[in-house]
Amino acid sequence: MTRYHHAQTVALVLAAGQGTRMNSDLAKVLHPMAGLPLLGHVLGCLEVLGVGRVLVVIGHQRERVRAAFPDAEVEWVVQAEQRGTGHAVLMAGPALEDFEGTLLVVCGDTPLLRAGTLHHLLEHHAASGAAVTVLSTRLPDPKGYGRIVRDLEGGIAAIVEDREATPQQKALDEINSGIYAFQYPALEAVLAGLTTNNAQGEYYLTDTVTLLQRAGHKAAVLCAEDHRELLGINTPEQLAEAERIHAALDPPLPPDAGGAPSGAPGGAPGGAPGGAPGGASGGASGGAPSGAPSGAPGGAPSGAPGGATGGA
Repeated sequence: MTRYHHAQTVALVLAAGQGTRMNSDLAKVLHPMAGLPLLGHVLGCLEVLGVGRVLVVIGHQRERVRAAFPDAEVEWVVQAEQRGTGHAVLMAGPALEDFEGTLLVVCGDTPLLRAGTLHHLLEHHAASGAAVTVLSTRLPDPKGYGRIVRDLEGGIAAIVEDREATPQQKALDEINSGIYAFQYPALEAVLAGLTTNNAQGEYYLTDTVTLLQRAGHKAAVLCAEDHRELLGINTPEQLAEAERIHAALDPPLPPDAGGAPSGAPGGAPGGAPGGAPGGASGGASGGAPSGAPSGAPGGAPSGAPGGATGGA
């Protein structure tokens, strides 16, 4: 059931990754949680959000993923070779020809994501006039995750990978969730500037934040108060954690119950049961973890924002 109305927004769901750390021959986004595949929870969230179109990027076991959602009102985008999150957006280019609205990029492995949070992200993005707005969150233990560095005005100055961060930056607890709102024409203009000049040899969507700023555009950030809903599933342990969080909530977490995130620095997320999100967010310029924004270098700590494309 649609609760919000964002008809001028196209949602792009990153769902092409294999999910090798799940130790299963099943595509990661098809693993069940609370009676639905992970991707089913994300699609339900977007239905409540009321976007104009939903594009789903698929790659690993793509026919099996399609078959699992025979009645879904989505457009499938094939990423035959998973070469990173930026590459996934490039593959969606033909489907987005002449599109001039907002592109909302979400991860297909975040089953606790709420439409209310995405609604606030889109509202904040529109009001800010930014070419990109990054959804962040704060973690009790941010080790391993791409840090959000704010400027003096509270905007985003950089996204810095944990292994490249200074001691001062490592002390920051605000991390990148891998969820973005873009002015698509501005994004399209800088996508050609992405390179594979990084440790993984992939195209990272995170790098577009810097590219947009260099092109003279504004970049904004919105901090989600509850880090639990950004939990990305990369391991069986994280899947079990998501199940525990979902079951512990009374009433169960509805997809449209997101509280308004904080747009300014400060303010830790509310003390919620469950643990930190899993799988690290990718760093900024190069050196991001393999695949989607999830998956910290050398193995992510338990629980972090995820991203299902091209990652393990």
